[in-house]
Amino acid sequence: MKVLICSQHFWPENFRINEIVASLVVKGCNLNVLTSKPNYPEGIIYKGYRARGCSSEDWGGARVFRVPIIPRGVKNKLGLVFNYLSYIVSASFLGPLLLRGVQVDVIFVYATSPLLQALPALLIGKIKRKPVILYVQDLWPESLEATGYVKNKLILNAVKAVVEFIYRKSDLILVSSRPFSRQVDSICPGKAAIYYPNSVEKCFADKSILPGVTFESLQSGFPIIFAGNMGSAQSVQTIISAAERLQGYSDDVKFVLIGSGSEIDWVRAQIRFRNLTNIFLEGRFPMSEMPSLLRQGKALLATLADRKIFEQTVPNKIQAYLAVGVPIIASMN
Repeated sequence: MKVLICSQHFWPENFRINEIVASLVVKGCNLNVLTSKPNYPEGIIYKGYRARGCSSEDWGGARVFRVPIIPRGVKNKLGLVFNYLSYIVSASFLGPLLLRGVQVDVIFVYATSPLLQALPALLIGKIKRKPVILYVQDLWPESLEATGYVKNKLILNAVKAVVEFIYRKSDLILVSSRPFSRQVDSICPGKAAIYYPNSVEKCFADKSILPGVTFESLQSGFPIIFAGNMGSAQSVQTIISAAERLQGYSDDVKFVLIGSGSEIDWVRAQIRFRNLTNIFLEGRFPMSEMPSLLRQGKALLATLADRKIFEQTVPNKIQAYLAVGVPIIASMN
């Protein structure tokens, strides 16, 4: 089968779509990927790439086509809007040209935020007369409002109208959390959404893998590891507050944060301001290093902001945590 993957985010950014592509290649599918220039989560274009111009490369047996994009910047709301819009415009106008001679049987959209990134895929599907599968990872406009990026009701209603159009035009909708099905039906009544949970690579459950990277913070006491994006949705304020309360036990209880995101500078500032000696920022690492890193924790931490939309969300990290087999501490509704 010839599959076209449309996703704003792709390798070398760490998203589940990387594993999906790799697994489809192993199954014998002919894979092409339409994506942007990598810049998540730091907001700057990765080394070896540049924001302007189109490019193509091979990755793990898949052909990857990249369109130009405006980098999201660091904690920049306007930059984030331009980042989203630039992918939609670039992929809509340049995507069909890049994929002119590419044969496709089905188009698969890995729909992280923004869901509007499905628009170029629907256009390409119409041009090539092929079905489009939408895999919903975040609900819009609910997530947009919950993270505080947009509060204007007029804009939110406009986004909701576009989302309804996307749902209606998609040939198949998959959702990563059961309650998402109700949200899809509330926006687009009668449109069925199939529950298809996220998973992780088998390596996360493989205890025979020897530890690779390690840190001094993991070598003693009771290290609690938080892994992944550190943005407004992850309620990093909760982690800071917990660390401050446990400051008297800093020789024992440690919070080891692995990853990055829009709130990382705020976290650094709070560590200095509150003189916290029990939080360690260890940076980002490739997905291949994560199973052995997570296994070095005494507990794994998952947090989400106290917003109604997040009551229906299962973060991807939960599946990885479960596979690793280390106890989970969760601050989620």
